Amino acid sequence: MQIIFYPSAGTRLMVLYRNLVDNVSTLACTAPCTAVGVTCKAFSTCDSCIQNPKCLWCMTNDTCTDYPVSYILPPPAVCKLSQARWGVCWVNFEALIIAMAVLGGTIIISITVFCCCCCCCKKRQSGPDRDEERFARKREEIRQRADERKVERKVRHDDIRKKYGLVPDSDHPYSKFENE
Repeated sequence: MQIIFYPSAGTRLMVLYRNLVDNVSTLACTAPCTAVGVTCKAFSTCDSCIQNPKCLWCMTNDTCTDYPVSYILPPPAVCKLSQARWGVCWVNFEALIIAMAVLGGTIIISITVFCCCCCCCKKRQSGPDRDEERFARKREEIRQRADERKVERKVRHDDIRKKYGLVPDSDHPYSKFENE
């Protein structure tokens, strides 16, 4: 698999990440290192050294060394992390570790928030059913109380009608006099 490198920083960081993940085994380099047998020690500047993804530039002694592929990060014996450059000359491994940790943490938090929001939305969709049942129950209770009050009012009004003789065919002591 051959990857063409462009001089942008974003591409360099992508290549750096890929290099760490793939352990340098599948990457190939472009123009300065296409010749077979070119070693990293042959490069004398940071820009020419980092063109080869198998090389690491150490700012302490301005040397290009082979990237220690048996380690994820170069050990202090090769070069201090604050002085090691890979991918681009202006990013050291300490900044790279911090940037990748922040990026990874942001991705993990985003996924967690997204999953929580999806779960909460599902619960909210089932929530209105319970709310509707509760409102229907309250509505029924209110209707029943209204019916009870209506019956009580009717009984009271009928009693008043009986008292004043307004109800026909009643056998109560107060009744209308009818002239025959």
